[in-house]
Amino acid sequence: MFQSRKDTLYVILAGIFITNAVVAELIGPKLITIAGNPVSIGILPWPVVFITTDLINEYFGRKGVQKLSYITAGLIAYCFFMLWIALSIPAVKGMGVTDAQFNAVFGQGMWIIVGSITAFLVSQLIDITIFHYFRERTGNKMIWLRSTGSTVISQFFDSFIVLGIAFWMTGQMDTDTYIKSGFTGYVLKLVIAICLTPLIYLGHYLIEKYTHADKKTEEN
Repeated sequence: MFQSRKDTLYVILAGIFITNAVVAELIGPKLITIAGNPVSIGILPWPVVFITTDLINEYFGRKGVQKLSYITAGLIAYCFFMLWIALSIPAVKGMGVTDAQFNAVFGQGMWIIVGSITAFLVSQLIDITIFHYFRERTGNKMIWLRSTGSTVISQFFDSFIVLGIAFWMTGQMDTDTYIKSGFTGYVLKLVIAICLTPLIYLGHYLIEKYTHADKKTEEN
Protein backbone atom coordinates (compact mmCIF):
# COMPACT_ATOMS: atom_id res chain seq x y z
CA MET A 1 0.00 0.00 0.00
CA PHE A 2 1.13 3.55 -0.68
CA GLN A 3 1.86 5.63 2.39
CA SER A 4 0.33 8.84 1.09
CA ARG A 5 -1.46 10.44 -1.83
CA LYS A 6 1.87 11.87 -2.92
CA ASP A 7 3.24 8.33 -3.33
CA THR A 8 0.23 7.44 -5.46
CA LEU A 9 0.71 10.61 -7.48
CA TYR A 10 4.34 9.73 -8.26
CA VAL A 11 3.35 6.29 -9.51
CA ILE A 12 0.61 7.76 -11.72
CA LEU A 13 2.89 10.43 -13.19
CA ALA A 14 5.71 7.92 -13.65
CA GLY A 15 3.37 5.55 -15.47
CA ILE A 16 2.17 8.29 -17.81
CA PHE A 17 5.75 9.46 -18.38
CA ILE A 18 7.16 6.00 -19.16
CA THR A 19 4.27 4.96 -21.40
CA ASN A 20 4.45 8.06 -23.59
CA ALA A 21 8.26 8.01 -23.77
CA VAL A 22 8.29 4.36 -24.89
CA VAL A 23 5.50 4.94 -27.43
CA ALA A 24 7.36 7.97 -28.83
CA GLU A 25 10.50 5.88 -29.35
CA LEU A 26 8.60 3.01 -31.00
CA ILE A 27 6.78 5.19 -33.53
CA GLY A 28 9.71 7.59 -34.00
CA PRO A 29 11.19 6.03 -37.18
CA LYS A 30 8.09 6.99 -39.18
CA LEU A 31 8.64 10.38 -40.80
CA ILE A 32 5.81 12.70 -41.79
CA THR A 33 5.90 15.92 -43.79
CA ILE A 34 5.40 19.25 -42.00
CA ALA A 35 5.99 22.51 -43.86
CA GLY A 36 7.63 20.50 -46.62
CA ASN A 37 10.18 18.89 -44.28
CA PRO A 38 10.35 15.33 -42.84
CA VAL A 39 9.62 15.20 -39.11
CA SER A 40 9.37 12.17 -36.83
CA ILE A 41 5.82 11.23 -35.89
CA GLY A 42 7.28 10.39 -32.48
CA ILE A 43 6.65 14.05 -31.68
CA LEU A 44 2.97 13.24 -31.00
CA PRO A 45 3.31 11.78 -27.46
CA TRP A 46 5.96 14.29 -26.35
CA PRO A 47 3.53 16.99 -25.17
CA VAL A 48 2.42 14.58 -22.44
CA VAL A 49 6.06 13.88 -21.58
CA PHE A 50 6.64 17.67 -21.33
CA ILE A 51 3.84 18.06 -18.80
CA THR A 52 4.70 15.04 -16.65
CA THR A 53 8.41 15.95 -16.62
CA ASP A 54 7.63 19.42 -15.30
CA LEU A 55 5.15 18.17 -12.71
CA ILE A 56 7.55 15.50 -11.43
CA ASN A 57 10.32 18.12 -11.35
CA GLU A 58 8.10 20.45 -9.37
CA TYR A 59 6.81 18.04 -6.74
CA PHE A 60 9.51 15.37 -6.49
CA GLY A 61 12.66 17.32 -7.24
CA ARG A 62 15.76 16.73 -9.33
CA LYS A 63 16.45 13.22 -7.98
CA GLY A 64 12.89 12.07 -8.55
CA VAL A 65 12.89 12.89 -12.25
CA GLN A 66 16.54 11.86 -12.81
CA LYS A 67 15.92 8.37 -11.46
CA LEU A 68 12.78 8.09 -13.54
CA SER A 69 14.67 9.20 -16.67
CA TYR A 70 17.35 6.54 -16.16
CA ILE A 71 14.72 3.88 -15.50
CA THR A 72 12.79 4.91 -18.61
CA ALA A 73 15.94 4.78 -20.76
CA GLY A 74 16.56 1.27 -19.45
CA LEU A 75 12.98 0.25 -20.23
CA ILE A 76 13.26 1.68 -23.74
CA ALA A 77 16.44 -0.37 -24.27
CA TYR A 78 14.66 -3.44 -22.88
CA CYS A 79 11.74 -2.85 -25.25
CA PHE A 80 14.10 -2.70 -28.24
CA PHE A 81 15.89 -5.83 -27.01
CA MET A 82 12.62 -7.77 -26.84
CA LEU A 83 11.72 -6.53 -30.33
CA TRP A 84 15.11 -7.76 -31.57
CA ILE A 85 14.36 -11.23 -30.16
CA ALA A 86 10.86 -11.20 -31.67
CA LEU A 87 12.28 -10.20 -35.05
CA SER A 88 14.71 -13.12 -35.00
CA ILE A 89 12.01 -15.76 -34.47
CA PRO A 90 10.25 -16.90 -37.69
CA ALA A 91 6.51 -16.32 -37.92
CA VAL A 92 3.99 -19.09 -38.60
CA LYS A 93 3.11 -19.09 -42.30
CA GLY A 94 -0.48 -18.43 -43.26
CA MET A 95 -1.52 -17.12 -39.83
CA GLY A 96 -1.21 -13.67 -38.26
CA VAL A 97 1.27 -11.20 -39.72
CA THR A 98 4.20 -12.26 -41.89
CA ASP A 99 7.84 -11.70 -41.02
CA ALA A 100 8.02 -9.00 -43.69
CA GLN A 101 5.03 -7.14 -42.23
CA PHE A 102 6.36 -7.40 -38.66
CA ASN A 103 9.84 -6.31 -39.70
CA ALA A 104 8.45 -3.35 -41.65
CA VAL A 105 6.78 -2.04 -38.50
CA PHE A 106 9.25 -2.98 -35.75
CA GLY A 107 12.54 -3.57 -37.59
CA GLN A 108 14.17 -0.35 -36.46
CA GLY A 109 17.84 0.10 -37.28
CA MET A 110 20.46 0.10 -34.54
CA TRP A 111 21.34 3.76 -35.16
CA ILE A 112 17.70 4.78 -34.70
CA ILE A 113 17.71 3.01 -31.34
CA VAL A 114 21.01 4.62 -30.30
CA GLY A 115 19.79 8.04 -31.46
CA SER A 116 16.48 7.70 -29.64
CA ILE A 117 17.97 6.70 -26.29
CA THR A 118 20.80 9.26 -26.49
CA ALA A 119 18.44 12.11 -27.41
CA PHE A 120 16.05 11.12 -24.62
CA LEU A 121 18.69 11.06 -21.89
CA VAL A 122 20.50 14.22 -22.99
CA SER A 123 17.29 16.25 -23.36
CA GLN A 124 15.93 15.02 -20.02
CA LEU A 125 19.10 15.89 -18.11
CA ILE A 126 19.22 19.34 -19.72
CA ASP A 127 15.53 19.86 -18.93
CA ILE A 128 16.10 18.95 -15.28
CA THR A 129 19.11 21.27 -14.96
CA ILE A 130 17.40 24.28 -16.59
CA PHE A 131 14.16 23.71 -14.67
CA HIS A 132 15.89 23.81 -11.30
CA TYR A 133 18.09 26.72 -12.35
CA PHE A 134 14.95 28.83 -12.87
CA ARG A 135 13.18 27.37 -9.84
CA GLU A 136 16.00 28.30 -7.47
CA ARG A 137 15.74 31.90 -8.67
CA THR A 138 11.97 32.28 -8.85
CA GLY A 139 10.76 30.09 -5.98
CA ASN A 140 7.08 29.28 -6.32
CA LYS A 141 6.52 32.12 -8.78
CA MET A 142 6.72 32.16 -12.60
CA ILE A 143 5.83 28.51 -13.14
CA TRP A 144 5.54 29.23 -16.87
CA LEU A 145 9.19 30.33 -17.05
CA ARG A 146 10.76 27.18 -15.63
CA SER A 147 8.29 24.85 -17.36
CA THR A 148 8.38 26.38 -20.83
CA GLY A 149 11.98 27.57 -20.58
CA SER A 150 13.38 24.14 -19.71
CA THR A 151 11.38 22.53 -22.52
CA VAL A 152 12.42 25.14 -25.09
CA ILE A 153 16.12 24.56 -24.40
CA SER A 154 16.12 20.78 -23.91
CA GLN A 155 14.03 20.04 -26.99
CA PHE A 156 16.43 21.96 -29.22
CA PHE A 157 19.04 19.32 -28.43
CA ASP A 158 16.55 16.46 -28.67
CA SER A 159 15.38 17.54 -32.12
CA PHE A 160 18.87 17.53 -33.61
CA ILE A 161 20.46 14.62 -31.73
CA VAL A 162 17.94 11.96 -32.77
CA LEU A 163 17.87 13.06 -36.42
CA GLY A 164 21.65 13.47 -36.48
CA ILE A 165 22.43 9.99 -35.18
CA ALA A 166 19.58 8.08 -36.81
CA PHE A 167 19.32 9.74 -40.22
CA TRP A 168 22.14 12.23 -40.97
CA MET A 169 25.09 10.11 -39.79
CA THR A 170 23.70 7.07 -41.64
CA GLY A 171 23.36 9.00 -44.89
CA GLN A 172 19.56 8.88 -45.03
CA MET A 173 19.42 12.69 -44.82
CA ASP A 174 21.70 15.25 -46.42
CA THR A 175 22.90 18.18 -44.30
CA ASP A 176 20.39 20.66 -45.70
CA THR A 177 17.43 18.36 -45.03
CA TYR A 178 18.81 17.54 -41.58
CA ILE A 179 19.00 21.19 -40.56
CA LYS A 180 15.57 22.06 -41.99
CA SER A 181 13.93 19.01 -40.40
CA GLY A 182 15.60 19.67 -37.07
CA PHE A 183 14.39 23.26 -36.94
CA THR A 184 10.90 22.28 -38.15
CA GLY A 185 10.56 19.70 -35.38
CA TYR A 186 11.98 22.12 -32.82
CA VAL A 187 9.62 24.97 -33.78
CA LEU A 188 6.68 22.56 -33.61
CA LYS A 189 7.74 21.45 -30.12
CA LEU A 190 8.19 25.10 -29.12
CA VAL A 191 4.65 25.98 -30.23
CA ILE A 192 3.27 22.93 -28.43
CA ALA A 193 5.15 23.81 -25.23
CA ILE A 194 3.75 27.34 -25.24
CA CYS A 195 0.21 26.10 -25.92
CA LEU A 196 0.52 23.61 -23.04
CA THR A 197 1.37 26.27 -20.46
CA PRO A 198 -2.23 26.55 -19.18
CA LEU A 199 -2.28 22.77 -18.67
CA ILE A 200 0.80 23.05 -16.46
CA TYR A 201 -1.10 25.45 -14.19
CA LEU A 202 -4.13 23.16 -14.27
CA GLY A 203 -1.90 20.24 -13.29
CA HIS A 204 -0.52 22.22 -10.35
CA TYR A 205 -4.04 23.08 -9.20
CA LEU A 206 -5.26 19.49 -9.40
CA ILE A 207 -2.20 18.10 -7.63
CA GLU A 208 -2.43 20.67 -4.82
CA LYS A 209 -6.08 19.77 -4.40
CA TYR A 210 -5.37 16.03 -4.49
CA THR A 211 -2.52 16.17 -1.95
CA HIS A 212 -4.28 18.66 0.35
CA ALA A 213 -5.38 15.85 2.69
CA ASP A 214 -1.75 14.77 3.17
CA LYS A 215 -0.71 18.31 4.06
CA LYS A 216 -3.48 18.62 6.66
CA THR A 217 -2.39 15.33 8.23
CA GLU A 218 1.23 16.51 8.43
CA GLU A 219 0.15 19.79 10.04
CA ASN A 220 -1.83 17.92 12.69
